[in-house]
Parts: sequence; C-alpha cells; structure tokens
Amino acid sequence: MNEIPLIRRLRRRIERWRGHPVVTDLGHLDKLRSQIEAIQLKDETNEHLRQRGRTLRRRARAGASPEALRVPVFALAAEAARRRLGLSPHPVQMLAALALSEGCIAEIATGEGKTLIAVFPACLNAITGRGVHVFTANDYLARRDAAWMAPVYDVLGLTVGTVQEGMDPQARKRAYAADVTYATAKEAGFDYLRDRLRTHAAERVQRPFAAVIVDEADFIMIDEARAPLVIAGTALPSAPDSRRMAELARTLVPGREYLVDRDGRNVHLTDRGLDRAEKRLACGPLHDPGNQQLFSGLNLALHAQALLRRDVDYLVRGDRVELVDEFTGRVAEGRRWPDGIQAAVEAKEDLEPREEGRILASITLQHFLRLYPRICGMTATAVSAAEEFKEVYGLPCVPLSPHRPSIRRDLPDRVFATRECKWNALVAEIGRLHRERRPVLVGTRSVEESETLAGKLNRCGVTCRVLNARNHEAEAAVVAHAGEAGAVTISTNMAGRGTDIRLGGPDEKDRQKVIRLGGLAVLGTNRHESRRIDLQLAGRAGRQGDPGSSCFFLSLEDDLFLRYGLGDAFKTAGSTADAMGSISVPAMHKEITRAQRAIEAQNFTVRQTLFQYSRVVEAQRLWLDTWRESLLDDAPDAPLREFFPPGPAEAVRAPLAASPQRTVARILRTHLDHAWSDHLAHIADIREGIHLVSLAGRLPLEEFTRRAADAFELMRTRIVQAAVADAASLETAATGREGTDPTGIDPSSTWTYTVGDNPFSGLGTSLHASRNIGYAVGSLQLVLTLAPFLPLIALARTVRKILKKGRQGTPGEPGITAPGPPARSSGRSCRNG
Repeated sequence: MNEIPLIRRLRRRIERWRGHPVVTDLGHLDKLRSQIEAIQLKDETNEHLRQRGRTLRRRARAGASPEALRVPVFALAAEAARRRLGLSPHPVQMLAALALSEGCIAEIATGEGKTLIAVFPACLNAITGRGVHVFTANDYLARRDAAWMAPVYDVLGLTVGTVQEGMDPQARKRAYAADVTYATAKEAGFDYLRDRLRTHAAERVQRPFAAVIVDEADFIMIDEARAPLVIAGTALPSAPDSRRMAELARTLVPGREYLVDRDGRNVHLTDRGLDRAEKRLACGPLHDPGNQQLFSGLNLALHAQALLRRDVDYLVRGDRVELVDEFTGRVAEGRRWPDGIQAAVEAKEDLEPREEGRILASITLQHFLRLYPRICGMTATAVSAAEEFKEVYGLPCVPLSPHRPSIRRDLPDRVFATRECKWNALVAEIGRLHRERRPVLVGTRSVEESETLAGKLNRCGVTCRVLNARNHEAEAAVVAHAGEAGAVTISTNMAGRGTDIRLGGPDEKDRQKVIRLGGLAVLGTNRHESRRIDLQLAGRAGRQGDPGSSCFFLSLEDDLFLRYGLGDAFKTAGSTADAMGSISVPAMHKEITRAQRAIEAQNFTVRQTLFQYSRVVEAQRLWLDTWRESLLDDAPDAPLREFFPPGPAEAVRAPLAASPQRTVARILRTHLDHAWSDHLAHIADIREGIHLVSLAGRLPLEEFTRRAADAFELMRTRIVQAAVADAASLETAATGREGTDPTGIDPSSTWTYTVGDNPFSGLGTSLHASRNIGYAVGSLQLVLTLAPFLPLIALARTVRKILKKGRQGTPGEPGITAPGPPARSSGRSCRNG
C-alpha cells in the first residue's frame, strides 16, 4: 500500500532532475500557500496595511530576496483585494500566483480569475522599484485590467500605468515609469525598437527591463512569437506592375491556364497559361532572366487572386486591406504580408498600395520577451505547448486543477460527408437549443463563415448576434449578453481570449434558469490545426463549475480534412454516410486528435527552425546595440576603438581618432543605423533562397550562419569606411548645434507594422518568392525530379550532421566572429529567484 506513493515521489524527483517541461509536484507551493493563509490581516486598519507596504518596499530596495518577501507580500495583496475589490483569492489562484513567482507557465482553467492572479507576482516584482510589465492580448484588456486592479496596488504604495496604441512619447514614458505597466507585447516591442533609434538615452520611454508577466501566454509567446515587429521609414517605390498583373490574373482560367495544389498553398501556370501571359505582356519567354520581375509579379498576383480569400484571410475596410488573425478572429492591427504579397492583394482589390518602407529595425516577439531577466505567464492551454515553452524560454508548465471541478460535457464530434450536410445539421441543432431557450455560442473559422451561418439562421427565424473582425469594438457588449436565456451568438475565435460568459447575462439575473436548462452550449464549425484553439472555444462553457457542453460539427470538405488527407483516410476505413449525410467511424475523434498532434509537431519544428535562423541575426543585433549605446549623445565618453573590426579597418582609424570623440560618435551612429537597415534587407535575401543550397548537399542553417557572419563583418568595416569618407564634413558637424543629428533617423517620422507569415509557405512557393525567379523555376523542376529520393537525402544529411557535431563539439553563438563586448544575456531561468 505504501509502495505507490513512494513510486510517485521517485518519479517526480526524476522528472525534476531531468528538467521535465511539466511540473506536477506542487507540495512546496502548497506549503507556501498555507503560510500565506496563516497571516491574518483582517483586523488591521487601512493605515497599518499601508505601513506594511512601505516596510516591504524598503526591505526589497535594501536587497532582500523575492523568496524572503513572497509570503508577506502575497498576504498583504490578498487582504487588499478583499477590502478594495471584494475578491478573496481561492487556493487555486494562490497556487497559480506562486507558480508565476517561480518563473513558470501556469495552466489555469477559463474563468478562474487570471486578472487577479497576475497581481500577486506583479506586486512582488514591483516593490523592488525596477518595474514590472503585464502583457495582455489587446489594448482593451490592458486598459480594463489596469483600472480594475489599481486599488490593490495602491494599498502597497505602487503606481499603475497603461500603454495604449496612439499614445504620445511623454505619456508612454510616464506609463513605463509606473511600478506596474499594463500593455500589449506588440506596443512594448515597438517602443523598444523606437528607443533603439533615439540619439539621446534620456529620450527613451522605457526603463531597463526587469520582469514581465504574460497573460494568454500560449497566444503571445508561441502563436504570435515569430511575427517580426518592424520599424520602417523612407518609403520605397511600390511595384509598378502590380495593377497590371492583377488584371491579367483575373482573366486566367482556373483548371486550364493555372492549377491550384490540393493543399491550397500553391498555384502553377500551365503551358497554356504561360503562352497567354507572354502574349498579353509582349515580353518574350517569362523564364528569361530579364523577365524575373514580371514573372515574380504575375505569380504574386495569381496567388492573391486564387488563394487569398476576402472575408476569410483578410478584410477590406475603407481603402485598406487588413489581415485577419486565424488564432483570434480579430483584425491583426498593423500586420502585413511579406514578399510583395500585400501589394498584390491591394492591387487585386483595386486599392492604392500602401508604403512598406525601408526596414530600420526589427525584432520578433520571441526574442523581445527573452530580453526580460524574469518572465512568467499563464493561460488555459499551456501543457500541449509545454515542450516549446521549456525549449525556447526555459519555463516549465504547471497545470492546476480548477477551483470547482468542471462538469462540462464534451460531446463527440459530429462528422458529415459534405459542408452542406454539416450546415443543415448545425442550423437544426441551433434551432432546437434556441427553442429550449438555452444560450448558444457558435465558434466559426472566418468572417465569411460567421456571416453565412447568421444568414441561414435568420432565414429560419432564429435571431442571433454576430461577433467578428468587422465589429470587434462591440466584443465586450456582445460577450456580456451571450449567456442570457435564448441568446444565440455567432463568433469567430474572438470570444476565446480574455472574456467570461456569465450565465443569465451580465447581471446573472436568470442564472438559475439557464443552469436548469444545461448552461451554455458551445458549438464549433471546424477543428483547427492547433488543439489549443479548440480547447479555448470549448472552455467558454462550464466556467467555475457551471454546467455546459461543447460539440464540434465537421465535414470531409473542411480545410483540415482536405489539406491533410483525413477525408481519404476515413473513406478508406469504409465509412458511409446515412440519409442526413452523417458519418460514423470508430475512433474518429481519436484519429482527428492524432492528426492535430502531428500537425502541431510539424508546426513546432517549423518554429524551431525559424528560431535558429533568427537567433543568428538577434546575436548580431545585440552586439551592434551595445556599440550604438556608446555612441549616444548623452552617453559617457568611452573608447570607441574596441568596437572597430580588425583587419582592413586599421588603416582608416587614424582620421577618426584625430577628431572629437562625440563628433565621431555621431557620424558612426548615423552610418551604423543605415548600414543595419541594409544588412536586414541583405539577410532577408539570403534567407529567401537559402534552402536551395541543400540541392548541393550543404546544410541550409550552416550556410546561412556563415553568410550572415561574413555579411556582418563586411558591414562593420563599411561603417568605419563610410565614416572616414565623411571626414571632410567632420569639422562642420563638430561646430554644429549640440544635440542635433541632421542625418540621423527620427523615430517620430517612422511607422510600425508586424510581418505576418507567408501564407504560401510550401517548397514550391518559397522558390517562387525568391527574387531569382529563373533559377528558382529550374531548381523546382530538379526538386520534383528528386522527390522520391528526398527521404534518403534527408537521412544522409542528418547522419552527416551528427558525425560533424561529434568531431567539433557544440559550437558557440553563431553570427559573431569578431572580438567585441558579449551579447546581453536574457537572464531567463526556470526558477527566477
């Protein structure tokens, strides 16, 4: 009888020793929770509580460790929440807060009160005076949470700030100067990039980073993490033929003049289509090197015409094309497709192309978050991404049981032969639930789908509210009424993040009536590639022990089935449809889940690969940022010599050494900024076609690292050479007005955007996207010829890589080969103590 607990403890010890990504032993956290609950403050006056807060701040700023202060800080914050908000943290909330204080990702069920949970680790980090950032999924939640939780922080003597899109620099600086700052990760990332372009350190709006707490951690740290944040300026000319190519693409006949791949990610011109295009363009063979730009533009126009769908992949609002985020269903504010795709879609919609601009600075959210010495996060769906949290951020996941056990019924998927059969069954089910007066939330994949379903329901006499990217401003109001008796709400994935649906409506007046009816019924119209999105949708029902149910309606014509061949698998299994088109296959749900796991593993591998590429450039950026820091106008004088590259640059140092150091710093800073912008463009060109080196038996990542390092060394030499070329103007610059930089970059004249994933990420499309179109087409034909042998080639490359690692050992940080100051450490750790 005593053997089972002994084995359990042994297994947990082994997991901790191996660094398992999921922590299941919460014994030490439970002991801390008991200590916190043992501190009774309910009889103390408000002034006594404030005095406790002042004492804790003094101890923290005198050097006391977070571990020594955690119990009294948490006890004080809990009492403040009771008095000022009327909220008493329950044991699960306290365990989650303690997990966050140890630098973990806490998996907490929907409705468990993550907004309050974040307050405890925020207070613990903020009392040091170094500040803490709390990242939310959108501006509305940042504004709401900051205002809601401010009274708790006030009891501890802490200030609260909020960063919102459109704020001026002075307002941003005040918000970041607060002890606790609520913002979106994107706004904070853009401010970081703007600060890197300033000429005076005093102009920066952010303080040095200390700690960050990430709400909806899987969305921000994984789904959005690889999207580069971009600061751009100096508008570039748009492609002159984009409208002409869009008109040509509209006239081409699908199936005859171009073919679309089954997975819907690539499109090819047929011989007939090529002949027609060459005649219309009067350009001769499109494969000729002189027609590279035309061929690339036509391919982009054809992809935009055939594969990117209005009201699914993007919206047109006013004179702008706005991308729709597939994970949230919201408009992805300020996001653009790369590689000319955005301009092609704008031409397709007969809109004026928007300026992309010259990229001045860029960083992915993944690398931005790694700059924080202390990081933690929380979400309702973390464990399925635990391995990625551990590998990329060094953070383990801590799953926590809900405060009240979930009684939600997750019904088996209902699968149909065709989309039409699925829609008919879905409308019938919604009608049945509506007649029972049970509230219904339907999660759809796209704006188009939500509006199509709403139309069908209206024709059947079912009144519904629609929440999608067209009316995202009404999200809070729509969600507030989604739990009312008889309410039918059609939504994209927008209702899946940061919101609670209260049974009986916002005032819960009909709560008991809705509970007797069975609670909220959640219906999904698709399974997504990521299980986390499905779980987020299902999690809208059954919050905090409420009744509820979830069920997904699928068809063999859904994108997931078509793209990954699941429909063929079920047909092979001998599935047959009944008179209503319904299909029943044993273990169907298990097979769909298995397919989702495989897709998630594939996407994880893609993110791992992209991370390896981006870390090369990030190491270079950090090194260059250290150099630029010493060149600021208000930086203390420091020897510039240590940053100069060796070799040819030795001969050009003398002219600079003879000039005033601050003048030299300004000249070097100006050339550094412009050279880095050119370097980013050059790196993008290298990365675009680097996969082609595998055809010659070389490893793309190794080749990319070598080329990036060579380009970086050349850039550093050119910076110094360009500064020497300006020697004639050094005297003028030295006598100019102090603090001016006429050739520098003014962050206020730049604009920001994020770069979305290339939606055509297959091998063929990546070749088409290459600027060397003629070579790309020939290479594609070669790849297709070698296709049967690619698995053997991949195996050989893997063996070669293993043998090479065995000979060389583990390489250092790639991309920096010249001596210089070390890159700044992110300071991340599993236990941030």
